[in-house]
Amino acid sequence: MQMFDLLGHRARVTPDRPALEDLDSGECYDYAGLNERAARLAAAARQHWGLEEGDRIAWLGHSRAEFFAMLFGCAKAGLILVPLNWRLAVPELTVLMADCTPRALIFGAEFAEAAATLAKKQRGLTLIALDAPAQGQRDYGHDLADTEPALSAHPDKDPDTPWYLLYTSGTTGKPKGVIQTFRMMMANYFNIGLAVELTSSDVLLNVLPLFHTAGINLYSSAVFLAGGCVLVPRGFDADQALQVLEHRATVFFGVPAVYQALLAQPGFSGERLQRVRSWGCGGAPLSLTVAQQYVDAGIHVRTGMGMTETGPTVFLLDEDKVLEKIGSIGRPQLLTEVRIVDLVGDDVDCGEAGELWIRGPNITPGYWGQPDATAQAIDEQGWLHSGDIARCDAQGDYYIVDRLKDMYISGGENVYPAEVEYVLGQHAAIAEVAVVAAPDEHWGEVGTAFYGLRPDAPPPEVDTLRAFCRERLAGYKVPAKFIQVDALPRNALGKVTKQVLRENS
Repeated sequence: MQMFDLLGHRARVTPDRPALEDLDSGECYDYAGLNERAARLAAAARQHWGLEEGDRIAWLGHSRAEFFAMLFGCAKAGLILVPLNWRLAVPELTVLMADCTPRALIFGAEFAEAAATLAKKQRGLTLIALDAPAQGQRDYGHDLADTEPALSAHPDKDPDTPWYLLYTSGTTGKPKGVIQTFRMMMANYFNIGLAVELTSSDVLLNVLPLFHTAGINLYSSAVFLAGGCVLVPRGFDADQALQVLEHRATVFFGVPAVYQALLAQPGFSGERLQRVRSWGCGGAPLSLTVAQQYVDAGIHVRTGMGMTETGPTVFLLDEDKVLEKIGSIGRPQLLTEVRIVDLVGDDVDCGEAGELWIRGPNITPGYWGQPDATAQAIDEQGWLHSGDIARCDAQGDYYIVDRLKDMYISGGENVYPAEVEYVLGQHAAIAEVAVVAAPDEHWGEVGTAFYGLRPDAPPPEVDTLRAFCRERLAGYKVPAKFIQVDALPRNALGKVTKQVLRENS
């Protein structure tokens, strides 16, 4: 398999079909127009920005349709796109920029000040303003217009050529640039596009951030491969999302926080959302309460699991098992192998917990500029050691028990915080909870539970929470401390950033 011009071939097959729409600006592209836009970026990169094949070009801005022109334009030019997490502070962005050393930075007007600061810290960085350039900055729109784009397909490339870099959230340590390739995108299409049965008639509402693999690949890249249309708002607005889901979208993927926000809208109803034929969820577990509310509305939200390192799709739950297998991530999809192993790498028995290993064409070649970290994560046989603790039931459905790094040992016994969180999540007063380890002179480590209250719920006494846990858990699993918070700290996809909690435990 060679890396052919994906967008160029799609434009040849279905040039006039709608491909992309920016819900805020109203800008629309059919496949021929999107291909031309991407080709103009490739030409501008050479003619105006002085970039060469293999150079990195960073992007800092909120979600917008133009991002995908950048992505496919980089493929045509042989550049490596680096979407930056706009939620990060400038010192954090500086670390990422130093790691990937881009020669240019495209930015939206909302981040003009941050871009100027980053340019002062990195000598020779070309600033390209997408909206309103200042003196000394390139004008993105003008430069693209002032080119002679090559509309013919770009030469074939090795399918493992780096295409774009996605930086991990840093929830377990220093962020790493995960290399994304053409092979990974194709494998993801087989793993999710076929499972969801995407077609050229599908319309996706994409509310997830485009600096994350879910925003790019669940299901946007797969919809492009199928010849469908992607709708991109600048950010998630629950009321706007409901309007689009009611009148236009046919498929949708969100994180639990998004599904909860939709439920909270006064206008939410299953009858209103019958147009959407497939609902997906990932990034964090979907609670039984939320899943049940959607089922009651006639909507079955399929949960799954993947990683930035896996392109991302690995698992997907069958739609008819949404309530029967609550908490399950389903089965590994078509182009993925998995194993569950013990501490010495031997397969565990059915039902037992162990580390999840993953292998297939969807696995990243590695981390940008970090061969040691790559070798530590991916062994010589190509197995990615995920760091997740998983188990598989007798029917072949998988469950994530916890993160290997989140597990702690109290009095010689392994404690999986996810198990404790599940129990506390059933308390009538608790809306959200996260458990982390804290050092203890006697037991080695003990748990600290951080929790937020449901609206109008009276704060429970600590002894009440402790007794609630003790009725349902072994004594060594019961947290030693319970701390009420207004809200748990989360990253862009709604995952709790446990390192922040550990600092306060």
